[in-house]
Amino acid sequence: MNSTLTADAPLATPLLHSTPLHPTLAPITNSTTGLYRDITDLAHDAPHWLRSLADIGTEGGLLLLMALAVAAWWRARRGSAHRVALALLAPIATAAAYLLSEIIKSAVHEERPCRAVAGAAASLIPCPPHGDWSFPSNHSTIAAALAVGIAATWRAALWLALPIALLTGFSRIFVGVHYPHDVAAGLTLGATAAVLCTALLSRPTTRLVHHLRTSNRKWQILVQP
Repeated sequence: MNSTLTADAPLATPLLHSTPLHPTLAPITNSTTGLYRDITDLAHDAPHWLRSLADIGTEGGLLLLMALAVAAWWRARRGSAHRVALALLAPIATAAAYLLSEIIKSAVHEERPCRAVAGAAASLIPCPPHGDWSFPSNHSTIAAALAVGIAATWRAALWLALPIALLTGFSRIFVGVHYPHDVAAGLTLGATAAVLCTALLSRPTTRLVHHLRTSNRKWQILVQP
C-alpha cells in the first residue's frame, strides 16, 4: 500500500459536498466532520513511526483477528459440538455482516471524507475512488464481527480481540478514509450481525457438527472430537 506519510503532507482539496449527502445521513455527517478534522490533524502532526504503524494496522488488525479466529477454532475443534459450531459460525457471521455493510453502502452513497471535507489534512493512504462509498466502514464491520465470533468461542481472547477491533476501526479515521460515524456504525453492525447469526444458527450448526462427527466424510477433520 502506497502511503502519503510525510510530515508536511498538504491539506485536502476543498471539495466539501462535491457529492450531495444522503438526506438521512447529512446531519450526522455534518456533526462528525469537526471530529474527523481533529483526528486527521492529529495524524498529520504525529511522529512518522505512528503514522506508519497506523498505515500497517488498518489492514494488519484484520489479519490479527483472522489469526485469532483460526486459533479459537483450533482450540475448540476437540471440544463439545456446541463449541465447534460457534467456531465455525465466526467466519459465516463475518461474511454476513460484510454483505450487509455492502448493501447499506450501495443504498446510502456517502462520499469519503478524504474527498468531501474541505480543509482537512490529507489522508495518510490514497483516498478510495469515487463509488467506493464511506458508510459504514467495512473494516470496522468485519473487525467487530470477528471479535464477537472469537469471544463466543474463546472468551479469554476477548481481552485481545476487542482492543484490536476498536483500534482497527479508529485507524480508518486516523488514516483519513472514514468519518467517526462510519466506524461507529460499522462496529455496531458487525457486532449485532454476529450476535444474531450466532443465536439463530448455533443449534442447527451444533446438530450438523454432531452428525459429521459420527460420519465418515472427508472434511470431518474440521469437527473431530
